[in-house]
Amino acid sequence: MKSQSLTSPPRALLPLWGIGFGLLLWWLFTSPLWHSNPILNDFSPERSFVALLHLFVGGEIMPHILTSCRRVIVGLVLASAIGVPLGVLIGLYRSLESALSALFQFLRMISPLSWMPLAVMVLGIGDLPVYFLLTVAAIWPILLNTAAGVNAVDRSWLTLAHSLCATRGETVFQIILPAILSHLLTGFRLAIGIIWIVLVPAEMLGVSAGLGYYILDTRDRLAYSELMAVILVIGAIGYLLDWGLRLAHRSWTHQD
Repeated sequence: MKSQSLTSPPRALLPLWGIGFGLLLWWLFTSPLWHSNPILNDFSPERSFVALLHLFVGGEIMPHILTSCRRVIVGLVLASAIGVPLGVLIGLYRSLESALSALFQFLRMISPLSWMPLAVMVLGIGDLPVYFLLTVAAIWPILLNTAAGVNAVDRSWLTLAHSLCATRGETVFQIILPAILSHLLTGFRLAIGIIWIVLVPAEMLGVSAGLGYYILDTRDRLAYSELMAVILVIGAIGYLLDWGLRLAHRSWTHQD
């Protein structure tokens, strides 16, 4: 046992091994040592990281990052404003859940990107169709996790609140919402992941800023190193968003 612990890498370093292995594969597939494709060379790690440095030093990427983050926040807020109250109602009233379950499952299985033509026709181009698509993408994990949380609440708490003449609002805000916060954080985490995936194609709807727009711009300019750098930015921001929500969930549930 001692020899195994001495030879095994520390657990905290294991993610670095995974990242290093990914970088190695990336370099092997794009290095000019293994092929003669000049376009593929532009996607190599060394050129991509240089382009990434130039994007941040010149400040060119920051307006697009801020625009995309603003759209994510708006989409999450809108989805929460719809999904949380509806999830609470569905969790409290079983008849309402039975009536809406089939409809919600049907709508949930429709890809959010399927609504793109309709969103553009109704809302035009700009931020509004992007907000709509992000809201549609994020509402289902929030709604379903909220309903699951309400169903898991000890019914004796609700009975006690009723016996103490608590109003419906007091019951929801002082008993139900604190009790389901762990479920809400799980729903938000899933919603952020879906929003961040849908964001890039949604920002290709004729907007003039955002990471998705910048992907198209770099493609049109044949700036493939910048394109790969933006992909790295998208992955890094998505990871940080998920990490923040995981940290909040662990803090609430007192997990190590």
